[in-house]
Amino acid sequence: MTGRVLVTGADGFIGSHLTEALVEAGHDVRAMVLYNAVGAWGWLEQSPESVRHQIEVVPCDVRDPHGIRSAMSGCDVVLHLAALIGIPFSYQSPDAYVDTNIRGTLNVLQAARDLGVRRVVHTSTSEVYGTARYVPIDEEHPQIGQSPYSATKIGADQLALSFHAAFELPVTVLRPFNTYGPRQSARAVIPTVISQIASGQTTVELGSVLPTRDFTYVTDTTKGYLAALDSDRCLGETINLGSGSERSVKEVVSIIADLMDVEIEIRSDPQRIRPEASEVDRLVADTHKADEILGWRPNFSGSEGFRKGLERTIDWFSDPKNLAYYKPDTYAL
Repeated sequence: MTGRVLVTGADGFIGSHLTEALVEAGHDVRAMVLYNAVGAWGWLEQSPESVRHQIEVVPCDVRDPHGIRSAMSGCDVVLHLAALIGIPFSYQSPDAYVDTNIRGTLNVLQAARDLGVRRVVHTSTSEVYGTARYVPIDEEHPQIGQSPYSATKIGADQLALSFHAAFELPVTVLRPFNTYGPRQSARAVIPTVISQIASGQTTVELGSVLPTRDFTYVTDTTKGYLAALDSDRCLGETINLGSGSERSVKEVVSIIADLMDVEIEIRSDPQRIRPEASEVDRLVADTHKADEILGWRPNFSGSEGFRKGLERTIDWFSDPKNLAYYKPDTYAL
């Protein structure tokens, strides 16, 4: 698909990698970043100079319908990633999640409808499934809001699909499982572990180490978005993006410690433990639909692929200038 692509949340972890991938694929990209007083572009600041010179950066906020309409004007495709994503912070400030994740998505959808955008790819999350009722989890699995964050993402997903059903807006919902890699938020388990070890700590503080997750390397996730631009079969569909395998947090910590050649002790930090009924115990993706509709398969799959992705992530976090963005001795909501 040709034409200008708007990426909301382009300053974030996945959004910055996606923006780079779009430029490298030859797309005309408008990158929407959250306004701030110093004009910072978030993680796009780390993008190669060749990428930064080819994108149009627009400061905006998805909560502002007028700003969204202005940012989207002249764009043919919208890749919507802007969201509040930290689960612990959603316990503290659920209103902010409703405003950003639900109302912000509504603003994107309404502007896309009014402006005649040719495609909207909305970003979901595996958290909408809650603890797996069966595995692997396909797209027909029940959706259970076990945190305010996941509840707002369920609402946003349903809004996106409703605009397809009610107004024939060409919408696709992509549902990434636990994406990891360079630039990931400090509130996620892999950067939490790596940053603590890279800063010299031998005791790693974590919440529960028993839950399992389907970890997907960031370039595999971005490849899914690019595939969704080229498939008309994905319109009106919800599609999982995952590795298809699961690992417990404890296993992941052990692999990271092995790759970083250290012996560590795990210490349980009560403030990092979710309320019992809110913890999602098990997630692993069924990716047959992504393969069938998008022709998408992860490159970093299986034990070897996971270790390769972790090695790249460790290399990035171990660079002192990158580690300086994080506070390994402080729990980040």
